[in-house]
Amino acid sequence: MSDSILDSARAFILREGRLLERRLFATLFQGAPATGVADALRGYRNADGGFGHGLEPDKRCPDSLPIDVETAFQTLLAAGMPATGPLVPEACDWLATVAAPDGAVSLSLPVMEAYPRAVHWSEWTYAPGLNPTAGLAGLLHRMGVEHPWLTRATDWCWSALEKGFPEDAHAMSETLVFLEHVPDRDRAERLAERVPEWLPELKWYRSDPADPEYGVTPLHLAPHPGSRWRRLFTDEVIEGHLDRLAADQQPDGGWAITWEPPGAAATLEYRGVETLRALQVLSAYRRVPSS
Repeated sequence: MSDSILDSARAFILREGRLLERRLFATLFQGAPATGVADALRGYRNADGGFGHGLEPDKRCPDSLPIDVETAFQTLLAAGMPATGPLVPEACDWLATVAAPDGAVSLSLPVMEAYPRAVHWSEWTYAPGLNPTAGLAGLLHRMGVEHPWLTRATDWCWSALEKGFPEDAHAMSETLVFLEHVPDRDRAERLAERVPEWLPELKWYRSDPADPEYGVTPLHLAPHPGSRWRRLFTDEVIEGHLDRLAADQQPDGGWAITWEPPGAAATLEYRGVETLRALQVLSAYRRVPSS
């Protein structure tokens, strides 16, 4: 069963996925060097140090956007690449140019409006917030990066979180990345104690594995057994979502998405992203074999 899941997904990624997902699959499941992933990422990099060109496929803007920088950081970490060389620090330099004076950044920028994009990518994405500032900061702390913008962004995240947690699950997901990896562990753990009571009230949080609607699930928040947030969920809840994730594989080998990207190519690209995410989670929880 598990080999069939992996083989079918591999065929989908090879047939429909972008070069980036094909190279990341080869690194994660076939032992290929991670340098190939960095090579593919460079195709999305701009001269300003940021990333764009639809790296996150829901918008087709070539200009650098914070969401694409975050996607680049996530990809480098997934491949096990160290934060050496110019990619990460120069992306931080770019983030500093688009951040608010207090260090917070927005998901996107108004330049996006000149290009095709999914309907949910609209004006709300121009407001600086925990999504994505906390996630970006958390990823950089995980990589052991030091940068003046990161210092400002970290201070801003602490200030924002001490006023209260976000009300939607996407921003909470970003917040949990920050709290898991920020160096001040005592401060992080004090805030973490409040997460269990806040979680059920979040908009877009989907706790029931049988719920077919779009949402952030426990497996998004605890994508591997070693996650700081795995303890928030019972074994029964995690196993139920793993069963659902495995069952959601489509006959063509890929995973479907529950929203509408801006076109057919973007839809296939995002299905490749989600297929690889599903495989990473299922592998981490030993539902499919790893490399």
